Amino acid sequence: MKITIISGSHRENSQSTKVAKHYQKVMLNNICDEAPIIDLASNPLPLWDEGIWDGEEKWTSLLAPYREQLSSSDGFVVITPEWHGQVPAGLKNFFLIFGRNELGNKPAKIVSISSADGGAYPIAELRMSSYKNSRLCYIPEQMIIRNVEKVLNDKAEDNDESADSYFRERIEWSLNILKEYVIALKQVRDSGATDTDKFGNGM
Repeated sequence: MKITIISGSHRENSQSTKVAKHYQKVMLNNICDEAPIIDLASNPLPLWDEGIWDGEEKWTSLLAPYREQLSSSDGFVVITPEWHGQVPAGLKNFFLIFGRNELGNKPAKIVSISSADGGAYPIAELRMSSYKNSRLCYIPEQMIIRNVEKVLNDKAEDNDESADSYFRERIEWSLNILKEYVIALKQVRDSGATDTDKFGNGM
């Protein structure tokens, strides 16, 4: 089983990357066999343009390794910071570039992080606008990691003990739920019911 983690912050050494690495560690312990991270730090994907649809070589060569990794994944963890109450532009761009061929009918868990008490808006935004054409299936369980600088740090003295313990336990619990969705939705894809060229876009 392969579950890919998408770290949606453009910033280097971001809290999103820190959280992604914690997820990876937990997942490789007892959730799945592979848990690669796609980190959007430094915004490695150019803004979408129609060259993707036209199969331009610059896009084909750039996206090939991403497409291979996403297509071979059974599920996803999507990590987003809250920037001005929004999902970062690079993560939104990710969902313009990749679609049903890579993400379709696979489960994903949303993880939103905030330096303070926010984090709800990015979850609403992703649930509203990022799944339609990609057919990505967000599971009901989600995570909002508030005051993120005080949890999931390697050094115990850098953590708020009570909050850190809570988030670590809930992360593992919710990943076990994601694992079961991975198993269930594989049966849906294998059934052939989702295969169509006629209805390429969602409604």
